[in-house]
Amino acid sequence: MQIWTGLGNPGEKYAMHRHNVGFMVCDVLAEMHGFGALQKKFSGWAQEGRIGGEKILLLKPATYMNESGRAVGEALRFYKLGPDALTVFHDELDLAPFKVKVKQGGGTAGHNGLRSIDQHIGRNFRRVRIGIGHPGHKDRVTGHVLGNYAKAEQDALVQMLGAIGAEAEWLARGDDPRFMSEIALRMQD
Repeated sequence: MQIWTGLGNPGEKYAMHRHNVGFMVCDVLAEMHGFGALQKKFSGWAQEGRIGGEKILLLKPATYMNESGRAVGEALRFYKLGPDALTVFHDELDLAPFKVKVKQGGGTAGHNGLRSIDQHIGRNFRRVRIGIGHPGHKDRVTGHVLGNYAKAEQDALVQMLGAIGAEAEWLARGDDPRFMSEIALRMQD
């Protein structure tokens, strides 16, 4: 069993925020891979299914970003899993828009959702960093992160989410380099 968590904030008004791209990934994965019904549990919304031969629990914390670690910790404890079974999908300011990079462990780079997870379970979990780009000046960061994707970005967003869904089996197998490579190829088209 693996737990894949998408970070975001609950509520319709946040749905298209760049900060909610992790929630968007969970929704696309559930749809593309035929996951079961949404269930309210672990202080969030969970769906079970398979990607390739791997059993995956998709989790969208309903705790708001700053408390994401609480939901993640509940799910890991319930299944008696360690941080190595966790993959977190999140927005990343320091990556160009729609670039996807995977890394194991690391710092939080000021991301409150990652900070919360670090506090609850430690740092040694896999992160799928989804680039949203930096607005250029630190005074504009909050508005950028908590702003909706622009109309001009919609096609690239849909293409990237589709690529993540289509190549997710590599991630489930633990072949992070192949996952990143295949997404990069799809994004060139």
